Amino acid sequence: MIPRSARASSFALAASVTRAASAVLRARAPGGAVRWERTNHAGRTVGLYAGAAAAAGSALASFRVHRGAGAAVLAAGLCGAYDDVVGAGDPRRGFRAHLGALRHGEVTSGAVKLFGITAAGLAAGALLKERPVDRVLAATVVAGTAHLVNLVDVRPGRAAGLVLALGAPRVLRPGAEGELSAAVTGAAVTVLPGDLGERAMLGDTGAHALGAALGAAVAVGSGRAALVLHSAGLVAAAVYGERVSVFARTFGAAER
Repeated sequence: MIPRSARASSFALAASVTRAASAVLRARAPGGAVRWERTNHAGRTVGLYAGAAAAAGSALASFRVHRGAGAAVLAAGLCGAYDDVVGAGDPRRGFRAHLGALRHGEVTSGAVKLFGITAAGLAAGALLKERPVDRVLAATVVAGTAHLVNLVDVRPGRAAGLVLALGAPRVLRPGAEGELSAAVTGAAVTVLPGDLGERAMLGDTGAHALGAALGAAVAVGSGRAALVLHSAGLVAAAVYGERVSVFARTFGAAER
């Protein structure tokens, strides 16, 4: 069983870095405050500082536990940040829309994010597992969880709440799984109040980073049977999410 002090250190590191990074970004707002502002589902102006801060906190704390996990979290956060900046205002949602644009020669920020996070998942899988099949399954879990958390980030608190609901019970697991779970939980619990209070928004940066961190925790502590089950569930969620996204675009359903 991993010492409690190690789990506590991971939690504290992620939480403190997330809190400090959020304060620094809010005070300095690189590129100007407007670049960090978005309008949420209720028409309120909120900042993306918490998302970038959560990505920094969860990545640093994950690196401390496992370099493969940390690299995946950082890459997922950077891909999300690219989409937050370059893809701002792009109405296209879902894999189908972005892959359709790619077939016509247009490389959208969503396509960059899709392939970037997939590559990050594959790299993480190669470092987290030894056998080729397990590596592919672990990659699916890491990338799929990143997508799942972003998929539910359509209302305040849903993404961070999902991460807490799935990650907190895993903090008690042995080995790196428990410590990685503590890291992502520390980052998520720090940004949740601002997200729920509609003062902050995770954006793709925070949602993908937290999801990748949670996926890495699941992957590192799962055997092949569990990896298969998790992968199947994540693929099913992605397919369902694609259908919902198509419905939203067709009938004008509100998204965050």
